[in-house]
Amino acid sequence: MDFGLVLQTDPPASRVVSLMKRAERSGFTHGWTFDSAVLWQEPFVIYSQILANTEKLTVGPMVTNPGTRTWEVTASTFATLNDMFGNRTVCGIGRGDSAMRVAGRKPNTLARISEAMKVIRALGSGREADLGGGTVVRFPWIKPGAELPVWMAAYGPKALKMTGEEADGFILQLADLYLTEYMVKAVKDAAVAAGRDPSEVKICVAAPAYVTEDDSPEKLAHAREQCRWFGGMVGNHVADLVSKYGEHSAAVPDELTDYIKAREGYDYSHHGRADNPDTAFVPDEIVDRFCLIGPVEKHIEKLNALRELGVDQFAVYDMHDAQEAVIDAYGSSVIPAINS
Repeated sequence: MDFGLVLQTDPPASRVVSLMKRAERSGFTHGWTFDSAVLWQEPFVIYSQILANTEKLTVGPMVTNPGTRTWEVTASTFATLNDMFGNRTVCGIGRGDSAMRVAGRKPNTLARISEAMKVIRALGSGREADLGGGTVVRFPWIKPGAELPVWMAAYGPKALKMTGEEADGFILQLADLYLTEYMVKAVKDAAVAAGRDPSEVKICVAAPAYVTEDDSPEKLAHAREQCRWFGGMVGNHVADLVSKYGEHSAAVPDELTDYIKAREGYDYSHHGRADNPDTAFVPDEIVDRFCLIGPVEKHIEKLNALRELGVDQFAVYDMHDAQEAVIDAYGSSVIPAINS
């Protein structure tokens, strides 16, 4: 199993670079960041520094969207980094929850994501692409062998189906075993129905991980408080699904939607932060299901279960008060145990 580290691009950027270097030394293979231009610093600028200061780490956004930047600009940015550092990027893409809403726009439609994925992947790999209205372009400076995989973040049935049909990878932002099995199956079934080899669709589960010294109630309570924000972040997407499909629908499992009944609103100024006041509605059960918390052995147990479900990569959301400690614990104990 591959391991990724997910960070926000909070200033100073030097700290983001430092944590990514630490992650690579600890056995992580991927470095991901949020991409929301108003809330955080520009990730692609920071990627160049991460790539320059690491040897093999693959970097990318979790996730960008097709509305913030024009598609040829996104593709050119990735392709430039790959030309400089050797095919070490991956384009994670989604609707643009925070990036679009903070700027006063609606998240992108699936149709727009589909079109964007085709254009970004083609241009980033050195092929021609139609930008719309018959304007076909190709980057003349791309060298042979250029590659740009595009991984899609999804929760809802239509998005899962499209991921299996079109994306190179699936990003699932929660680590609940039941929902992971349900959604991975939906993606793989869609890939088969589209005539694809389902093994070609990489599966990445992303969630907070918090390693405690023991499983005492005090230690677990603190870990839950540090990770509760994640249930609120996922709740934004769940609220959209409930709005579209209803509270109880065969299209979306109740195991995903039930917990947001007490959700009252969301202030994006606290997005993805441990002190988010808008996530008090998230129960302990959801934190335990969606995240990895507890002693090292609990992380190993859940990661082995995720791997059995077909997960190729676990990406650690490292937004809490123990960033270095979690990277180090994974490097010294968790990753070796999983990949031994």
